[in-house]
Amino acid sequence: MTIDLTEKEFRRLLDLVYVGDWILNSARGEDRFEDYDMLQEKLFALCPQVGMTALVERWQGHVFPSRAYEEGGIHEAIADYEDAVFFDILAEELARRDMEGEGLDAGNESELMNRIEEYYSEFEQHGIDNLTVEQ
Repeated sequence: MTIDLTEKEFRRLLDLVYVGDWILNSARGEDRFEDYDMLQEKLFALCPQVGMTALVERWQGHVFPSRAYEEGGIHEAIADYEDAVFFDILAEELARRDMEGEGLDAGNESELMNRIEEYYSEFEQHGIDNLTVEQ
């Protein structure tokens, strides 16, 4: 298989592969999906051929994204995604908790969405500053 990419497209593909591997493997510890790691390594190993040597480092016979790559903004993009997902899940879980016992059906779906929107508004204004945990 051959895929023709511009340098810019290849660079974007590296970002997509890195982010995908991060999402799939960063929380798995030793139980990683190695086939995704190997695909990432295979693509990053092509970097020197297109003049992107600064994006890779070699260690123990393997190719990894370099510190320069990892510190070049990709983790900020991942953090933005993680924040959005965190607040989405938190808003929905709190809204469902508030409606405990009501069950979700067509009759109260709009109430759930309204509660979620209220939490979104709160989080946009104050983040988690006003959240408390009571025992």
